[in-house]
Amino acid sequence: MSTLQPTLDAATNLAAPAAPTTPTVSAKTWVAVIGATLGAFMAVLNIQIVNASLADIQGAIGAGIDDGGWISTSYLIAEIVVIPLSGWLAQVFSIRIYLLTNAVLFLVLSAACALAQDLPQMIVLRAVQGFTGGVLIPMAFTLIITLLPRAKQPVGLALFALSATFAPAIGPTIGGYLTENFGWEYIFYVNLIPGAVMVGMLWYALEPKPMKLALLRDGDWAGIITMAIGLSALQTVLEEGNKDDWFGSPFIVRLSVIAAVALSAFLIIELTVKKPLLNLRLLVRRNFGFGMLANFLLGIALYGSVFILPQYLSRIQGYNSEQIGMVLAWTGLPQLLLIPLVPRLMQKFDARVIIGIGFVLFAASNFMNIYMTNDYAADQLLWPNVVRAIGQALVMAPLSAVATAGIEAENAGSASGLFNMMRNLGGAVGIALLQTVLTKREQYHSNVLMQSVSVFEQATRTRLEQLTQYFVNHGILDRADAAHRAYVAIGHTVQKQAYIFAFSDTFYLLGMALIVALAAVLFLKKPGQTSAGGAH
Repeated sequence: MSTLQPTLDAATNLAAPAAPTTPTVSAKTWVAVIGATLGAFMAVLNIQIVNASLADIQGAIGAGIDDGGWISTSYLIAEIVVIPLSGWLAQVFSIRIYLLTNAVLFLVLSAACALAQDLPQMIVLRAVQGFTGGVLIPMAFTLIITLLPRAKQPVGLALFALSATFAPAIGPTIGGYLTENFGWEYIFYVNLIPGAVMVGMLWYALEPKPMKLALLRDGDWAGIITMAIGLSALQTVLEEGNKDDWFGSPFIVRLSVIAAVALSAFLIIELTVKKPLLNLRLLVRRNFGFGMLANFLLGIALYGSVFILPQYLSRIQGYNSEQIGMVLAWTGLPQLLLIPLVPRLMQKFDARVIIGIGFVLFAASNFMNIYMTNDYAADQLLWPNVVRAIGQALVMAPLSAVATAGIEAENAGSASGLFNMMRNLGGAVGIALLQTVLTKREQYHSNVLMQSVSVFEQATRTRLEQLTQYFVNHGILDRADAAHRAYVAIGHTVQKQAYIFAFSDTFYLLGMALIVALAAVLFLKKPGQTSAGGAH
């Protein structure tokens, strides 16, 4: 019996199914992932913090409203150009050197922006800062999908979601608080302490590897140049188009032609060159292609809603930066609680169902705002903002996981660059579209309302008489002047109501964009249970 026992034990072991092994991830790897996602969070947060305080910065450095917009535009142009470049540059210089160098430069430039004396200085500093900050976003995503095994990727992607959805939502809150209580300079200084922690984590956790400078000689330089020119021109068109009356401006027309020609050339080059900068053939993969479409539409709604809500609260309700931040906090803070729970939900439910529910809730939060009135302010926006927070929290991590499932290690840089660039591009398109819709719909609603506000209507004449008497009673001795002020007051009332209707229309547009994103989700297939070889 004793002789047979080892044989029986061996047979039993062979017959029994192997227990599934939970992949282990070293603490050092987690430090690298957390450090990188902290960097991505800061880079995205920096955009929204500055936007929330743009008026104060413009006043401090003597910039006009039109020219001051370049403080944000220069950052966004540099960021959107470097995001798709980062995968290749990380191969050339090694991830450790490339990421650490840009992280340090991002912090140095943050402090330098706080010390800028005039507009040209600020624009140059913001452009270079955008180039360094833009590196931090895709590199965090790349580390997650290359360093972590498939079973652990949902946790890493949930961390990344804090940068992609929580940072834009909480940015105006932090920016408004710092500007109102300490001064606009502190929106740049706030990066320094968490930035030092980020640099320390990356310094400790990233393994040194040799640089491959020879790759510079064989680089896809034609693709790089056409992409940089095309994206720069396109981003400028989107940022400046509404202000310059779109194609009524020769400047915008020229830039549009340059963008179209350069990006068309880029696509041809990438599909024909032997070693392309970006592997555009990834877009043919069903999940990545439809995931990119959903991500683009998510960018429209994510950055569009962060743009439109402060505009509404400032123009219609007269809120200052800090008050706007407190309203938007209810879009950010719930996500801080919910996003860490998403990986557990992904273990229990089909990720596509979670994405679908997230898009439905995000769309519903916008549709809740399509019947706004003059009294629609912080209290009325509370529940739409909470619903939006829940929806955003549910979308980002599972969408990233499904879209990038099966991406090989050699394609991780391309996938990360394309995925993150498309969300940012969606944001630029969304804001440009909303600015135009707001302008056009305000004009439309003003025309409709003015047809009802006629001196031939008894109600209008009565209201004019009441307002005229009001101004007379408050010190306007000339009755003709008082009557003129009454006409102006009614005009302002009509315009304000027209703007409220126009803002309602923009929320409807955002909701519809998310419905289209939901349709794209229906075409996603369930990722395989095993990861592609070499994916990590």
